[in-house]
Parts: sequence; structure tokens; C-alpha cells
Amino acid sequence: MNADRSVGAQPTASAHKRIPHTSPARRALLRFGLTGAAALGATAALGTAPASATPTSTPASRRRPETPDEALRELAAGNLRWRTFRERHPDESPAVRQSLTSGQHPFAVVLGCIDSRVPPELVFDQGLGDLMTVRSAGEVLDEAVLGSVAYGVLELDIPLVLVLGHQSCGAVKAAVAADESGERLPAHIQYIADQIAPNIDHTKEGDARVDSTIDVNVRAVRARLAAEPDLAAKVAGGRLAVVGARYDLTNQRVRRLT
Repeated sequence: MNADRSVGAQPTASAHKRIPHTSPARRALLRFGLTGAAALGATAALGTAPASATPTSTPASRRRPETPDEALRELAAGNLRWRTFRERHPDESPAVRQSLTSGQHPFAVVLGCIDSRVPPELVFDQGLGDLMTVRSAGEVLDEAVLGSVAYGVLELDIPLVLVLGHQSCGAVKAAVAADESGERLPAHIQYIADQIAPNIDHTKEGDARVDSTIDVNVRAVRARLAAEPDLAAKVAGGRLAVVGARYDLTNQRVRRLT
């Protein structure tokens, strides 16, 4: 997520005994190891981080980014701190906590996956009141997710919506496996697979298909959000950016997807 172009443990034996006849799609849903292929697809820098990865201001004095570009730069700087192990964990002080009792002014909406390895506040080294995070498996959209994103943009005047996919996404793996096998997933999980299915990259095979589909899915979600009439009007006026990005677990870098 800088200016250059580049932004689990295995189950135990007892765990295997508890699910002895797990199907391919179910296994894809449950696997969370770092088994994804190398990152594929066209990418560009998410934003240009400041020369110093460590801000000189104290958290209480941080100025809220007011424009899409400023918000992207703040996220870029935070991800740089995260992946270089120089996190500041800002905006957690008693003063900040007290100030937030009277209102909130987050500068970005991050629509991300539910994956426990990709918490936006950590990935971007942000604190209380900085981000409005919306999470669903595979960044899948439904009315609740759409309404949550719209609330942040229309009611809180947030200038940036970031759709954040990630390497080795279990939801995408499950959708690809179900598509290939023809089996149905249990309960409401099939809904997730159905939403991802149109974005499956059938030009690829194996791990490359999953890896490419992760990016295609992010781009599709971003495009749908950007086409929402109320959001599109703000994008056209330069007051909002809707951006797709990907987090790579292997190096903790967030890259913008173009």
C-alpha cells in the first residue's frame, strides 16, 4: 500500500474425527491456512504514504481526513506502519474515549470479510472513531450491508468507501468448490456462495481460480456500490471515492485493485 506497484493452524486429529465426511466445498469453507496462490491481477498503489511512517502528532490531535485522497493516504500510512511493525494504535486514550461519547466522525467505511485475520482497525493501524467497518463473508452485499454503507456516507459524510478482499478467502474457496462440485452448502452459507458465483473466474484452474476470483469479486462489489444512485452522485461530485483493495496475508500489504 505504498507508492510502488505491488494493497492458521492446521486442524487437529480430534477435529478431523468430528467432521469425518466433510465435502470439498465444506472443506474449502473451513480451511483457513495460508494456502492461497501468489497474488494475481492488475493492481496499483492504494495511496501514497507520508515520508515517515510514524506520525509526529499525538492521537488526540489527529486531524480527520476530509477528502477521498486524504483518507486514502491515511490508510496507506497506517498499513505501512502495520506491515513494518511500527503500529501506534492511535485514538485509544482516555481523552479520545471521552470525546467520542458526544459523537463520531470516522473518515472511511471499510467493507471487509469476516475473516479473523483481517481486522481493518489493525490492518490500517487506526483507532476508536476512525473507521466505520462493515463485514460480511466474501464482502457479500445484501440490504443490511448496503444500508450500513449508505448510512456512513450519507449520514456521517464519510469521503471514502474501501472494499477490502484478502488472500486465501474461505468464502471464495467455498463458492468455487461448490460451483465445481454442484453441491449445496448448509443453511444460509449457500446464499454467500450464490452471491460470489457470478464472479468466479472460469478462465483459471485450481488455486489460481480462487485467487483470481477474490480480485474479481472485490471489483464487482466495488462497481455495484459505486453505481448506487446516492453514492454515485457523491462520486460524480468528487466528494466520495469507492475503491477496491486486497490484503495479502503473506506480507500484510494492502494493494489497490484497478
